[in-house]
Order: sequence, then C-alpha cells, then structure tokens
Amino acid sequence: MRIDILTLFPKIIKSYTEESIIKRAQEKNLVKITAHNIRDFSLEKHQKVDNRPYGGGAGMVLMALPILRAVNHIRKSAKIKPKIIILSAKGKQLDQKIAQDLSHRYKHIILISGRYEGIDERVKKILKAEEISIGPFVMTDGDIGALAITSAVVRLLPGVLGNTESTREESFSNIKKDSGFKIQDSRFKEYPHYTRPEILKYKGKNYAVPKILLTGDHKKIQEWRTGKALGLTK
Repeated sequence: MRIDILTLFPKIIKSYTEESIIKRAQEKNLVKITAHNIRDFSLEKHQKVDNRPYGGGAGMVLMALPILRAVNHIRKSAKIKPKIIILSAKGKQLDQKIAQDLSHRYKHIILISGRYEGIDERVKKILKAEEISIGPFVMTDGDIGALAITSAVVRLLPGVLGNTESTREESFSNIKKDSGFKIQDSRFKEYPHYTRPEILKYKGKNYAVPKILLTGDHKKIQEWRTGKALGLTK
C-alpha cells in the first residue's frame, strides 16, 4: 500500500511513522508512507498557502491551488487511482469498518491534513474527496487525524502484525463465529486482558487474575471472554 499525506508540518508525520510497527511495516515494503509539504506547491510569495475567508469571519482558510497542485504531483507517479481523504471535523466519523474498508479496497490513499479554519471547499469538489473525522471535536490540525487513519489502516495489512488473531479478537471487530454469538455492530468492545504476575500487589492490596483464565479450559475461557465483551458492548 502507498499512503501520501499532505501537511504543513511533515516532521510531525515522520516522527510517528518512523517508529515502532509502522516503521517495520515500511522496512518490509508492506506500505510506503510519504509526507508532502503543501507549501512546496504554493505559487505565492513566501510560499503562502492561506488567505482570509470570503464572507468574513475569524481565522484563515487553506487555499485550493497548492493542495490541488500537490495531489496532481502525486498522481503523476501513481500506478493506480488513489483514494483521496480530507481530514475534517464535519466529515464521516472514523470507525473500524471504515478502516477495514480502506485497508482491503485501496492500494493508494492520499490524506489531506487541514489547519486553521479548514480547506477551501472547492478542493473536495474538484478531487471528489471524502471527508473523515476522528471524532466529534475540533483540533488545531488534521495531522493527528491523518496519523490515526494511517495507524488504523496499516495494522490491518497482511503481515504487519505478527499474529493475525490480533485483528480478529479486538474491540470493534466481530466475535468468533464458533462462539455462538453473532455481532455485526461496529461498537463491539473487546474483552479484558491480563498478564503476569498472577497476583499484583500494589499499595497494600492484592489484585488477582480471574480464576477462569488459569484453568486451561479454552471453551470456558472463550465463553467468559464473550460474556465480558457482550457486557461491555451493552
């Protein structure tokens, strides 16, 4: 997969994508992530990329032309038609279903990170882009949103995670078919996890792992986990 991120601050993107799992995924050539500075495509003096909004109001708006020129530059080296996404507070809210769809259906994604009051609306129209939000709140930029989508999508690519079960038995994914339950709701929550030691001693108190997880009875453990997941989801 190829992911291109348009931003005013490429270092923010690189500081995240050049660490941990996503870094290893790139080293394995499972994904290529490139951050592009929108200012590099400005035709204005001093690489200006924003201007006052028509109709008045506070703040500045990112101009359309630098973004359109950046996308056109990326498209020239693209082998397939990219999926274009604008990070916007008014967009469709990101969930696991969207992440799965992006990871399965597309080989090339362009993420456009806005700042200030947002992006000239004509960018969305011209590029036929989809707007996505990471939640019902407003942030200073779209960079964290772009990274959230990148993280959610990349981890679903085959070979990125060492254990494929990691993406099957987790929050917002379906319960195993052999569990006797069928949940298609994207709000499904994951069951609780525990690791060593068996008894955690902290500030004079003992916190024990649930006994069912120590029995070795996989059927009963699965039933317990399913029950906990259903309870959390409800």
